[in-house]
Amino acid sequence: MRIFVANRSEVACRIFQAAREYGMVPFCAVTPQDEHARHASMADGIVRVASYTDPKVLVQAALQCGAQCVHPGYGFLAESALFADLVAQAGLIFIGPTAKTIHAVGDKIMSKKAAHACDVPTLPWAKTAPGNWQIAAHHIGFPLLVKASLGGGGRGMRVFMDEEALVVGSASLEREVIGDFFCERQLQGARHIEVQFFGDGMEHYGHIFDRECSLQRRHQKIWEEAPASCLDASLRQELYDATIRLARFAQYRGVGTAEFLVTLQGDFFFLEINPRLQVEHTVTEAVTGIDILRLQFELALGQSLPRVSQPRGHAIEVRIYAEDPMCQFAPHPGTVSHIRWPLGLGIRVESAIECGQTIGTDYDMLLAKIIVHAGDRPKALARLRYALDELVILGVETNQAYLRALCDAPDVIAWTLDTEYLDRWHWEEQITDEEIALLAQLQRPTLSTLFHQVEL
Repeated sequence: MRIFVANRSEVACRIFQAAREYGMVPFCAVTPQDEHARHASMADGIVRVASYTDPKVLVQAALQCGAQCVHPGYGFLAESALFADLVAQAGLIFIGPTAKTIHAVGDKIMSKKAAHACDVPTLPWAKTAPGNWQIAAHHIGFPLLVKASLGGGGRGMRVFMDEEALVVGSASLEREVIGDFFCERQLQGARHIEVQFFGDGMEHYGHIFDRECSLQRRHQKIWEEAPASCLDASLRQELYDATIRLARFAQYRGVGTAEFLVTLQGDFFFLEINPRLQVEHTVTEAVTGIDILRLQFELALGQSLPRVSQPRGHAIEVRIYAEDPMCQFAPHPGTVSHIRWPLGLGIRVESAIECGQTIGTDYDMLLAKIIVHAGDRPKALARLRYALDELVILGVETNQAYLRALCDAPDVIAWTLDTEYLDRWHWEEQITDEEIALLAQLQRPTLSTLFHQVEL
């Protein structure tokens, strides 16, 4: 069976690996900018396209290479009911939920309505047009979170603390996203908890436990853990039950993620459902031993549901971006001149970058994901420190030193934080000049690294 991957970079490479292990032959789309990218060289065949965002072009590309199924990866097309429908109309298998399900829960407004129907608590919210934001704010109150109905990763999302800020900042948000918006009361001092779930679209639904993604910068997750450390047994079960009710209501076929905010008092509120693979699926895989990509294949092809055993140990994932933390995290394009990945027991790296590769600004600046797994959280955190100490990426600035400093932040060690923690944490003020210089050394090659570059 041939599978066509309608995506790029590290997620495409991850899908290729899982597909080959499953017995599939992977093909993919490639744009002119990615002609020499790693995912292009890893596929058994490629189809050249102008962009990764045109659903009709990508369906034609899948047919052109003789594929029987299509995997959207994660991102725009993975949440497009139109794309899923076009794939099905072409006689191909969409590795993900049906178009009907994506429409029911992939749209944030529709998912809020689903939560109401399932008696799952939500924060006060209202669908609104840009010109009516002040009216919505009057009923909902401040701080106000304005979101695009479609999208993720912090795009099309802005918090306004008062009416003056809303008037000043609303115009730029309107330019950022085309489509529907909704307003929601911003809950401060809360934790961001996710439940990974699956279903066959008929009778059988289950969960693959939970993870926490509270360390976010500008609503973008940069650090994820499994399992969530802040949940007691009762609250954890409530979240699982709410998730299964939502999955059953949507007749969900495939793998998905339900996202919640949890207060210190133990109250929880539904945020949204991501009807796709998520970047942070790796930590769930680490603690359960379940290959979530393989599970996606099995559910799409109508095979049996998995048996899920209790999670083992603790896992942490951090995201390495080409950005400069000392310059307000500005994107930092360039050419990668040297890479040394961390090696060791319980360390996993997912990346598509190679030496000599040019990192531009056309796409997301994510370079790699570092995932560690150990018997408990303190051991996992120690393993993460080691992995970040060993990592070397030269040629572009990265957030590696920022993440390494975060490993030693007292609130991170004690895990007493919330989703606004990084907005309050000024890392450059909390470490000495000597420590900054030492952290900077992490991005310079060691003598042993240089020795291995010599051609013998």
